[in-house]
Amino acid sequence: MSEGQLTSPPGTHDVLAPQSRAWEFLLATFADQAHRHGYGLVVSPMFEDVAVFHRGIGEASDVARKEMYTFTDRGDRTYALRPEGTASVVRAYVQHHPTPPWKAWYATPAFRYERPQAGRYRQHHQVGVEALGTDDPYMDVEVIALAWRFYQALGLRRVTLMVNSMGHDECRGHFVQRLTAHLEIRVTELCDEHAKVWSTNSLRVLDCKTEACRSVVQSGPTLAQSLCDACAHHFDVVTSGLDALEIPWVRNLNLVRGFDYYTRTTFEFAADALESAQNAIGGGGRYDKLAEDLGGEPTSGVGFGSGIERLLLALAAEDAERVAEIESRGVDVFVVDATGGREALVLADELRSAGVSVDRAFDGRSMKSQLKVADRSGAAWAVIIGSQELEAQVVTLRDLRATGEGDRQSAVPRADVVTRIVELLRKSEAL
Repeated sequence: MSEGQLTSPPGTHDVLAPQSRAWEFLLATFADQAHRHGYGLVVSPMFEDVAVFHRGIGEASDVARKEMYTFTDRGDRTYALRPEGTASVVRAYVQHHPTPPWKAWYATPAFRYERPQAGRYRQHHQVGVEALGTDDPYMDVEVIALAWRFYQALGLRRVTLMVNSMGHDECRGHFVQRLTAHLEIRVTELCDEHAKVWSTNSLRVLDCKTEACRSVVQSGPTLAQSLCDACAHHFDVVTSGLDALEIPWVRNLNLVRGFDYYTRTTFEFAADALESAQNAIGGGGRYDKLAEDLGGEPTSGVGFGSGIERLLLALAAEDAERVAEIESRGVDVFVVDATGGREALVLADELRSAGVSVDRAFDGRSMKSQLKVADRSGAAWAVIIGSQELEAQVVTLRDLRATGEGDRQSAVPRADVVTRIVELLRKSEAL
């Protein structure tokens, strides 16, 4: 690196091709699943009034206190870069009043000042959905099912779904009282961080991954013991719905998620191919108070988010060959033109207009050099135009994926080449 050369900020990273092809695949797969489930894309600002997140995720939360990027603009307004996706989408719902139930999906960067780790950066990226305007437990099931089908479509097979219920304010309040009393007795056994803050929000201890806190929690009360009849029934409907869809799940009695806005259903997906300390690939739950906290009418909501970087790590850990195959996918056709470049310009445009992805070489390279680039491009076919082909009004069509020299290439009339290539590509897709 030369002196004075600028690089990406700490905790961020650039994603270039061919690695970005896996990102394209993931985003296209998620968009397809969201569309199948009736969700429409929402695009909201990357920064919001800081109150959106203070009210949403909790001003006393670790994210708000330690990790949010906040700044004051030239109008003396205090904003925050989005640390997660849900609060912004709910703010948009409150502001624009779409007809409920409103089903939205998003793909967004998120920003948190934290120690970078595997699959988590200070600028990371999420996909997610939110459904607002219904408290039907089957909507919870639909959201979970969408996530499950998304992971299946990506090719993930070793995924564990954990489900719990946090109840509503009243029954969760009873649990917090019991938990707080339990922690007070065993405060000296907690990890250093939670030994200082357990009394401020005892639920945070349930989310701690240290063995010390886990041991204390396991011997204490559970949320299930405090659920009221209505919340217990809601949870039963959700889990029976998952059973009806044959989506496997396990009960995690200590699953509370990290934000203050969650009520009733909470869930999390873990990739078993990753180390347990960093294997969460997505999660979410119901948040029946969030719209009201953001100044709107009382509105039920449920959603989930999933980190793109962590998902791709999980996919690579489970099936590295699949990721390599996705990243190696190139264009359909590479045009090799040794007659000056004009023929490549016109033919490439004709093929692209027919829906074919095409690349070509530039700068007057030799045919040998262009053929090497074509081999590296990942294209299925090369269309070769030399002086002889130009004079005879034909092109040479070469199969770049053929292993033998038998029928690897053939001459095709120039007027028929677009139709011929489209036929070949359709045939290969059918196979």
